[in-house]
Parts: sequence; structure tokens; C-alpha cells
Amino acid sequence: MRRSEFTVLSDDVLGRSRSESVVADLVLGALGDRTAAAAMDDGVDPGAAWVALCDALDVPERQRWSALDEERRPEG
Repeated sequence: MRRSEFTVLSDDVLGRSRSESVVADLVLGALGDRTAAAAMDDGVDPGAAWVALCDALDVPERQRWSALDEERRPEG
């Protein structure tokens, strides 16, 4: 996943104004006690950051990928 796709997904699921704040401020244990933004800046794959963020916020699986085109969605 590209970081731009992470942004599309977070804006879709959380809303644009809220997503910027959550991505920059919510510290996630699954990302080594870093925010999603810091983790991606440190080289963590945006897909892994997205899953960690969704898990922390209890985003249902069916909502996590809806903003991506079918061919870009993970299988499963």
C-alpha cells in the first residue's frame, strides 16, 4: 500500500478532519508506541500502519478497505 492510499482510507473511514488528528496523535502499541504518522515516517509499511490503526479503533473489516478500488484491496 502507498501512503496516499492510507490517507484515502483514513479520510474515508474517520472523516478528513478527524483522520489527520488521529493519525498524528494516537499512539499505537502495535507500532512500537508510535503514531501511525511516525511509524510510516520511520519506514513502516502504510498497510501495516492502517491495520494497526483500524484494530485500535475497532473498525469493522468490511469498512477498512471500501475506499480502495477492488484490485487494490487485500485478499481475504
